[in-house]
Amino acid sequence: MLSKFFVEDHVKSALMEDIGFGDVTTECIVDETKIFTASLVSRSDGVVCGLDVFKTVFKILSDKIQVDMLKKDGDEIKKGDILAQLKGPGKYLLLGERVSLNYIQRMSGIATETRKYKLAIGNLPCRIVDTRKTTPNFRAFEKYSVKVGGGSLHRFNLSDCAMIKDNHIKVAGSVTNAIKQVKANLSHAHKIELECDTIEQIKEALKLGVDIIMLDNMSIEEMKKAVKLINHRAIVEASGGVNIDTVKEIAKCGVDIISSSAIVAKAPTLDIALDM
Repeated sequence: MLSKFFVEDHVKSALMEDIGFGDVTTECIVDETKIFTASLVSRSDGVVCGLDVFKTVFKILSDKIQVDMLKKDGDEIKKGDILAQLKGPGKYLLLGERVSLNYIQRMSGIATETRKYKLAIGNLPCRIVDTRKTTPNFRAFEKYSVKVGGGSLHRFNLSDCAMIKDNHIKVAGSVTNAIKQVKANLSHAHKIELECDTIEQIKEALKLGVDIIMLDNMSIEEMKKAVKLINHRAIVEASGGVNIDTVKEIAKCGVDIISSSAIVAKAPTLDIALDM
């Protein structure tokens, strides 16, 4: 779940950016005494996410706005569904319209895209997870959306897990050097993941006992061979070349995890509107 204080601070910052010194249009047209109603309406099919964040926008703007939720995060929605009803001063409904929609449209788009990948994998024992290819300062919201869509989470940031990638190997001189240096300095509470491009790198990693082996941009046949070689001695993650058309075939290789930036970075926003 997203922490209440984190969401409130983020929303306040977003409102400050959008409102600036005041909404010159709304202030010329609507005073605070006029009460209006509004409906949050889906204009496309998908998975809704970010309803509490949406509500927080209006809560911060005015305690006179009533927001009644008709759906909850994770619900599948159809075009034309009413997700929430609002009532309060029209001034604040207009002030919060764009910011509130920016959150819920983006978050619902990610949840919807993640659900598509989850359904494509079906009942195969493999999880779809996100990556660190996220929007700066919006990562917590995007990762929450992945979770709501049925996906699982990779490391949140660089301090969560030691992930040795190709450039780390180049700097260290070899796979062995990189792993040994990490093991010599890493906390016992952290796992070690190694990005492998070749079967030889996997063999080297297995001798040194890493926790997770990432199969990077390998073909289906190479992945099958790698899974057989690893034989449950490490968690197997597949990455690279993952899209909605390939994800099931990758899962069939026997990998434990499929990581893809597409469920976040390439997710389109879901069309949701606030109708006064």
